[in-house]
Amino acid sequence: MAIQSYETYTASVPNRGMLGFEEVTGRKPCKRLTHGRISRSGRNSTGIITSRHKGGAHKRLYREIDFRRNKLNVTGRIASIEYDPNRNASICLVNYVDGEKRYILHARGVRIGDVVTSSPDASISVGNALPLTKMPLGTTIHNIELRSGRGGQLVRAAGAVAEVVAKEGRLATPRLPSGEIRLVPQDCLASVGRVGNVDINNKSLGKAGSKRWLGERPRVRGSAMNPVDHPHGGGEGRTSIGRKKPSTPWGRVALGKRSRRRKCSNPLILRRRRSS
Repeated sequence: MAIQSYETYTASVPNRGMLGFEEVTGRKPCKRLTHGRISRSGRNSTGIITSRHKGGAHKRLYREIDFRRNKLNVTGRIASIEYDPNRNASICLVNYVDGEKRYILHARGVRIGDVVTSSPDASISVGNALPLTKMPLGTTIHNIELRSGRGGQLVRAAGAVAEVVAKEGRLATPRLPSGEIRLVPQDCLASVGRVGNVDINNKSLGKAGSKRWLGERPRVRGSAMNPVDHPHGGGEGRTSIGRKKPSTPWGRVALGKRSRRRKCSNPLILRRRRSS
């Protein structure tokens, strides 16, 4: 997908580079597969802000995506490739032979008219969903389940891809995009191929207003605040933060300290993800 540039008419436009919509064919979503979604602006059910710098996003419909791929042994044809404002990947509208319609993630290389299916006996072709036990080593996959029937939870972002590197007993070993290698039950489903829209990282918003459209509010440096507002605040002019390590607004160590707590999935992780 090519990067679209703009003619200069304001100061921010030369730095703006957005993705084109050459692959997108459907302009309006399927009405039966959409519903409204209330913006919470980073607040929980009691109204407390639990995620800062959120709010003011553009109004958008939510598309119901079939992450489970549980319509087994029924073939479907790709009817359209559509834009989804709720994720950075595109989605495909699949028309099944029994008349049902569902949205799935768009895999790179899938085109209108292609036939996809979810079955243990499906071929290893892009867009099909199979159990990990049926996939040969080296297969590129996405939308991976952690528990059978729960739906894909891993490798769903635009351009993401994992690889099956080993299988032993009832467990398969995929290598995730982060570099993490973990064990997954072989009866879990995964989709073949790589998630489309691979040029998403080359996009440049170009101006602050584009961030506001996406629902991100401005962020203020802690060192520019008062001491009552942030541990980095205070001082005359541009002073240091006065601490050995940067900290969060609540005084905890930031940037590098491991925050993962004890989880039952720890024995399933063979190698941790790459540190940033």
